[in-house]
Amino acid sequence: MSEALTLMSLPLFPLDTVLFPGGSLPLRIFEVRYLDMIGKCHKTGAPFGVVSLTEGSEVRKPGDVSGKGAVPSGDAFAHEAFNPIGTLATITGFAVPQPGLMVIQCSGVRRFKITRQEKLKHGLWIADVTQLEDERPVKIPDDLQKAADALGKLIQNLQERNVPSDQMPMLAPYQLDDCGWVANRWCELLPMPPDLKQRLMELDNPLLRLELICDMLERTGISF
Repeated sequence: MSEALTLMSLPLFPLDTVLFPGGSLPLRIFEVRYLDMIGKCHKTGAPFGVVSLTEGSEVRKPGDVSGKGAVPSGDAFAHEAFNPIGTLATITGFAVPQPGLMVIQCSGVRRFKITRQEKLKHGLWIADVTQLEDERPVKIPDDLQKAADALGKLIQNLQERNVPSDQMPMLAPYQLDDCGWVANRWCELLPMPPDLKQRLMELDNPLLRLELICDMLERTGISF
């Protein structure tokens, strides 16, 4: 087994969503705590970490500092907490349409596990993380092929409508023969609670993840 790769003081972006490896994520950045961080990541080509919130909101809100609802973090803002497993993100598109606003496109790279986290004075979270091993490609078995076929039809329909590649909900190359890739794209497309997406993302078995996705697709009656 290869030695685990670690990153020190990785800046984190807690969100109400889950980023999967190979996934695409558009973001509008306007909070001061993220403008500087994203600017530096874009300039240096460094990644940042996307983690799914379990408490708090994407935009900082004042906390209740009166008695029973005192803020656990000890500052004037509401408490924030997030899952310890997230995904590295790299910036693939970057624009500044007006002062104080950045519009970026991100790509999910690799899962990681937080080993230490710290909240800085201005509200930015940083963490030391261990990167988890990349999933090995797993050929799709015949009984799950329907999930890949349905996803392929969706991609074809979008292409026939001349949807620009940078506006597609999934990034090329389209790995329709790989369990992990197909499962991850359906996880992004299907409406499900973030905590369920998080559990699916954390699964180390891409075949099991696709089996669970097929069950969901059958229950929703999507193109089978």
